[in-house]
Amino acid sequence: MTQFNFHTVDTAPVKSKALLEGAKKAYGFIPNLYAGQAEAPTLLEGYLSLAKTFDKTALSATERQIILIANNRLNGCNYCVAAHTTIARGAGVPGDVLEALRNGSKIADPKLEALHQFAVRINESRGWVEQDDLDALFAVGYTKQTALEVIVGTALKVMSTYTNHLLHTPVDDAFKSDAWTAPDAQA
Repeated sequence: MTQFNFHTVDTAPVKSKALLEGAKKAYGFIPNLYAGQAEAPTLLEGYLSLAKTFDKTALSATERQIILIANNRLNGCNYCVAAHTTIARGAGVPGDVLEALRNGSKIADPKLEALHQFAVRINESRGWVEQDDLDALFAVGYTKQTALEVIVGTALKVMSTYTNHLLHTPVDDAFKSDAWTAPDAQA
């Protein structure tokens, strides 16, 4: 199997160095996802840029994490579920919401559950949702903007989950307490 590099600031391609330095400054370490993406500076830059863009949506931190973790689980990304569980806890996402997302079960709050189900439908249908899916989202107060912003989160997770599958990214120590294994994880 091809082995990919997990770069440090010193070993990274020139165009990735500043991005890794920024991550180290922001988090106190370089997440393994970023260290792996650094091999392709445009991937790392694109992922970090899209993550910043997703943070600018009209969605709350809890709503963004619902979209991200739903996609992480559906894509079977052990690294991403662990990382985003830790991130979500730090952002104040309620424990019962996190547990539901990690297990793929129903969120008790009907509005958040409607968003969760819409994110699932976007992922599973590759965007070919039915009008009933949109109606369920709109019925709880979400908008057309919300429906489109779910796509931004889904695209972000394609970038990270596919990277982690390709690289077999090891979970960082900072996220190990929230380790998760996909029920049908690939070896």
